[in-house]
Amino acid sequence: MSVLVLIIVGAAAGFLATRLMEVETDTVTTIAIGVVGALLGGLILRLLGSLFGMLSGFVGAVLGAMLLLWIWKQYQARR
Repeated sequence: MSVLVLIIVGAAAGFLATRLMEVETDTVTTIAIGVVGALLGGLILRLLGSLFGMLSGFVGAVLGAMLLLWIWKQYQARR
Protein backbone atom coordinates (compact mmCIF):
# COMPACT_ATOMS: atom_id res chain seq x y z
CA MET A 1 0.00 0.00 0.00
CA SER A 2 1.48 3.34 -0.97
CA VAL A 3 1.96 6.01 1.66
CA LEU A 4 -0.69 8.29 0.12
CA VAL A 5 -3.27 5.50 0.05
CA LEU A 6 -2.36 4.59 3.62
CA ILE A 7 -2.95 8.19 4.74
CA ILE A 8 -6.28 8.42 2.91
CA VAL A 9 -7.53 5.06 4.21
CA GLY A 10 -6.17 5.92 7.66
CA ALA A 11 -7.97 9.27 7.69
CA ALA A 12 -11.26 7.62 6.73
CA ALA A 13 -10.78 4.77 9.21
CA GLY A 14 -9.71 7.12 11.99
CA PHE A 15 -12.71 9.39 11.36
CA LEU A 16 -15.11 6.44 11.39
CA ALA A 17 -13.48 4.86 14.46
CA THR A 18 -13.51 8.11 16.47
CA ARG A 19 -17.21 8.56 15.68
CA LEU A 20 -18.07 4.96 16.55
CA MET A 21 -16.10 5.16 19.80
CA GLU A 22 -17.43 8.70 20.55
CA VAL A 23 -13.96 10.21 20.97
CA GLU A 24 -13.25 13.84 20.06
CA THR A 25 -9.79 14.33 18.56
CA ASP A 26 -8.13 16.85 16.28
CA THR A 27 -7.49 16.08 12.61
CA VAL A 28 -3.83 15.09 12.98
CA THR A 29 -4.59 12.72 15.85
CA THR A 30 -7.52 11.21 13.93
CA ILE A 31 -5.29 10.53 10.91
CA ALA A 32 -2.50 9.14 13.10
CA ILE A 33 -4.94 6.83 14.89
CA GLY A 34 -6.30 5.70 11.54
CA VAL A 35 -2.86 5.05 10.01
CA VAL A 36 -1.60 3.12 13.02
CA GLY A 37 -4.92 1.33 13.19
CA ALA A 38 -4.65 0.48 9.48
CA LEU A 39 -1.22 -1.01 10.01
CA LEU A 40 -2.30 -2.92 13.11
CA GLY A 41 -5.61 -4.06 11.64
CA GLY A 42 -4.04 -5.03 8.33
CA LEU A 43 -1.45 -7.14 10.11
CA ILE A 44 -4.09 -8.87 12.22
CA LEU A 45 -6.30 -9.60 9.24
CA ARG A 46 -3.39 -10.85 7.16
CA LEU A 47 -2.50 -13.24 9.96
CA LEU A 48 -6.09 -14.50 10.12
CA GLY A 49 -6.37 -14.70 6.33
CA SER A 50 -8.40 -12.73 3.89
CA LEU A 51 -11.82 -13.27 5.44
CA PHE A 52 -13.55 -10.18 4.11
CA GLY A 53 -12.40 -10.10 0.47
CA MET A 54 -11.65 -6.68 -1.01
CA LEU A 55 -12.98 -4.84 2.06
CA SER A 56 -10.50 -6.50 4.41
CA GLY A 57 -8.09 -3.55 4.34
CA PHE A 58 -10.73 -0.98 5.29
CA VAL A 59 -12.43 -3.26 7.83
CA GLY A 60 -9.04 -4.03 9.35
CA ALA A 61 -8.18 -0.33 9.47
CA VAL A 62 -11.41 0.52 11.31
CA LEU A 63 -11.01 -2.40 13.73
CA GLY A 64 -7.38 -1.51 14.38
CA ALA A 65 -8.24 2.15 14.95
CA MET A 66 -11.04 1.15 17.32
CA LEU A 67 -8.63 -1.10 19.23
CA LEU A 68 -6.11 1.71 19.46
CA LEU A 69 -8.82 4.14 20.66
CA TRP A 70 -9.96 1.65 23.29
CA ILE A 71 -6.38 1.34 24.57
CA TRP A 72 -6.03 5.13 24.52
CA LYS A 73 -9.29 5.58 26.48
CA GLN A 74 -8.08 3.05 29.06
CA TYR A 75 -4.82 4.98 29.40
CA GLN A 76 -6.66 8.32 29.72
CA ALA A 77 -8.99 6.89 32.40
CA ARG A 78 -5.98 6.00 34.58
CA ARG A 79 -4.60 9.53 34.46
